[in-house]
Amino acid sequence: MDRELTCKACEGTGMLSDDEGWQYNCSVCRGAGVIAAEGGPQSAKLMSVDENNRLLD
Repeated sequence: MDRELTCKACEGTGMLSDDEGWQYNCSVCRGAGVIAAEGGPQSAKLMSVDENNRLLD
């Protein structure tokens, strides 16, 4: 995998975790682990959260 295309937020794993250990898909690369080189800025995806402000997938 090319280091220049690797998602910096999730380090290429496609998963992020919060401080409580809950894991979820990376919101930057959408779980792919890479960022498209030719793609411009992606549109933001609105995500729903529960009463504790945890993301709901």
